[in-house]
Amino acid sequence: MPITPTEKIWMNGELVAWDDARIHVLTHTLHYGMGVFEGIRAYETPQGPAVFRLTEHMARLHNSAKIMGMELPYSVEELVQATKDVVRASGLPSAYIRPIAYYGYGEMGLNTLPCSIDVSIACWPWGAYLGEEAVTKGVRMKISSWTRHDHNTMPPASKTTGNYVNSSLAKVEALKAGYDEAIMLSPQGFVSECTGENIFVARDGVLVTPPVAAGALEGLTQDTVIAIAKDFGFEVRFDYLTRSDLYVCEEMFVCGTAAEVSAVNSVDDRDIPCPGPMTTAIAAEYARTVRGEVDRYKDWLEHVH
Repeated sequence: MPITPTEKIWMNGELVAWDDARIHVLTHTLHYGMGVFEGIRAYETPQGPAVFRLTEHMARLHNSAKIMGMELPYSVEELVQATKDVVRASGLPSAYIRPIAYYGYGEMGLNTLPCSIDVSIACWPWGAYLGEEAVTKGVRMKISSWTRHDHNTMPPASKTTGNYVNSSLAKVEALKAGYDEAIMLSPQGFVSECTGENIFVARDGVLVTPPVAAGALEGLTQDTVIAIAKDFGFEVRFDYLTRSDLYVCEEMFVCGTAAEVSAVNSVDDRDIPCPGPMTTAIAAEYARTVRGEVDRYKDWLEHVH
């Protein structure tokens, strides 16, 4: 999906013009993939734009950096304020937000210890990642030939730039084969996650999502969905899943900041009932929640103004 430029980007403590937010071609992270990032959304609410679970996203950015051995030069609170400044400067009622921390220009080689750490935050308009009809008609999935990282190879618990080479390979493979998205398996053969979304399946009326041990990212949208599902009275549990479990499930959906809640209509050309009743209910409640329309979840919204 193409990027639409906005007014300003926050870079190392300053708001700079979009076209001036540049880095050198010898920036360390460009060569070695050692950086961390987040995907966040701001939504239009009756009280103006509000960022969904902003503080928690920035806390996860710090955790990702800690796993990578990066010491970020800005606190969670400073990054929260910077995000609000960027969204406010954009004038957008809703936006996708991309914070990234990376090793900057000045050092080359695998040793990151002498490198500076730079941080930038940008935002722009962005629609539904898997398509506007992903909730109602669902998306087609395939099991990828690419295996999800092992925890002792490239830690999937960290949202690291280099990790997403794995996801990009799987995504492009799926698209070229005529599917919408790929599902990745762990080195042990268990279902992990999609290229950028957590997975939920219904078996015997219970919603099951893969655990972190299977290589799934600890998703904030996943956590939101679990809270909504439990408030509806649905049983939810973390458990290992095989690809066969997906083929015979009663319903299936994926979720993430970019994808929000999207139904799945097939996996490897095995049809799945779509959209299922739990998927429909959760997707609708999620859409209302992020827009400030559900009182019990309003604390998840951090208003820009």
